[in-house]
Amino acid sequence: QVQLVESGGGLVQPGDSLRLSCVASGRTETLYDMGWFRQAPGKEREFVAKVSLGVGVTLLADSVQGRFTISRDNTKNTVYLQMNNLKPEDTAVYNCAATTSYRAGGSYYYQPGNYNYWGPGTQVTVSS
Repeated sequence: QVQLVESGGGLVQPGDSLRLSCVASGRTETLYDMGWFRQAPGKEREFVAKVSLGVGVTLLADSVQGRFTISRDNTKNTVYLQMNNLKPEDTAVYNCAATTSYRAGGSYYYQPGNYNYWGPGTQVTVSS
């Protein structure tokens, strides 16, 4: 019903910036929130950020607070993740994800199992 496709990943040096994009297609009117997770080799999948598609309420993980921002353009069915001051520990595959039901903010959004759709991912590598 919904497909998500990420783009914008690449190889950058510490301190550089990248902007990831996630385009949703299909029945996008059924979506409530869209966000980003990341997973590095040998590590758990980690919540990064999410934004509600209605009001635009955002939530960011402590590890990226102050460096990353998330935004959405509903006319383009697109969510963006602006990543500034990138660090080597940001290296990971970044996946876009979306929910289809409303839930008040909190730890709910940190759990991958609460998201209904996932994109295939885009690689971000931060290295000197």
